[in-house]
Amino acid sequence: MAEGPATRDWAPPRPDGWSVEHVASVDSTNRWLLDAARGGAAAGLVVVADHQHAGRGRRDRSWESAPGESLLVSVLLRPELPVDRVHVVTIAAAVALTDAVEHTAGVVARLKWPNDLLVGERKLAGLLAEAEVVSGDVRAVVVGAGCNLAQRTFPEPFAKLATSCAIEAGEAPDRDVVLDAFLAGLGERLDALGAVVAEYRNRLATLGQDVRVELDKGVVEGTATDLDALGRLVVTPRGGASVVVSAGDVVHLRPG
Repeated sequence: MAEGPATRDWAPPRPDGWSVEHVASVDSTNRWLLDAARGGAAAGLVVVADHQHAGRGRRDRSWESAPGESLLVSVLLRPELPVDRVHVVTIAAAVALTDAVEHTAGVVARLKWPNDLLVGERKLAGLLAEAEVVSGDVRAVVVGAGCNLAQRTFPEPFAKLATSCAIEAGEAPDRDVVLDAFLAGLGERLDALGAVVAEYRNRLATLGQDVRVELDKGVVEGTATDLDALGRLVVTPRGGASVVVSAGDVVHLRPG
């Protein structure tokens, strides 16, 4: 297993290799893989579905697409990370997926904090990480991604909110080619987690935007002014003190 920077204070979570399983249909690739993790599955197990009928995003929002139109994938990791740094694994996956769609489909996407891929303001992909934590110890992390590949149209109310590789590039890339590029890029970044926040920052469309952040206990509005060293978003309200946000739903506000 590759060694990371000497200054890193956690063990590299990259597995020795990927073991990919394909399924025709599943309720949720994340749920499937979390069950496998609880059953003792090794790090590096990957599940790819043609269709999922109860896919989840943040706050249990649904994510559905017709069979074969999207890359629907979840990856099992068993990192030796403190709980407050698990989100850096999601950041690594977001950067890896951004590179994968650019290199395989020619689609240049930017990131909306914390885990969406955008082309302009239309969503191309989303990611969701779920951790199995026992007595404060992270036993497993499952990172799921859903990326629109072949869709030519979207139903309302998503027609103006979503996009796909086919819409942006004129044709859909091969799903397995995108998957291979994603896993290769993720593996590289898991070997260098100490550098991934800076890479993520360079791809982040949220910085400089006026935003509304919906938190579990309220709403913060202001300008997204920075990221801290852990990848948390710094929001500065007008006339107020900056707020560091570790988790929440971000809306990019248009002028006026």
